[in-house]
Amino acid sequence: MMRDKKALFVTQAAMIAALYVVLTLFANLLGLANYAVQIRFSEALTVLPFFTPAAIPGLTVGCLLSNLLTGCLPFDVAFGSVATLLGAAGTYLLRKHVWAAPIPPILANVLIVPFILAYVYQFEGSIPYFMLTVGIGEILSCGVLGMALLGILNKYRGVIFKTEASVGTKRIENTKS
Repeated sequence: MMRDKKALFVTQAAMIAALYVVLTLFANLLGLANYAVQIRFSEALTVLPFFTPAAIPGLTVGCLLSNLLTGCLPFDVAFGSVATLLGAAGTYLLRKHVWAAPIPPILANVLIVPFILAYVYQFEGSIPYFMLTVGIGEILSCGVLGMALLGILNKYRGVIFKTEASVGTKRIENTKS
């Protein structure tokens, strides 16, 4: 039973990381993943800690790998991943309030990414300007796309986000046959 729980956690985290990478690379192909205005489709996945704590490491590793693969500078890789970790952990902590799911990732990115843009990449513009542009991208990615995703996934949460209890029950039912 404990092995099933660990396997489920690792599998969910790995799947979420892989989805995050694929969606970021797709947005990057469209020119949307980096710069002052970022609309990463992968940021919609930041609502997943609402369903499973495995999303916290999954999103963090996915962000780290995405930033490496899209050629981000080391401070961006590190602090961008920290922003994702903080946002995911915040979503998990607020999981009893469905409407609050996108708020922590939006805030974490609005408070961290503008400093990366200004000081790591030295883009033209002020911190408040970058907070506005990053905020718009995050509201679209996490708020609009993320909440749409949450609404869809919530209908199937028992199938997609099986708990260790349901995995153990299924295993017991299969052994009785």
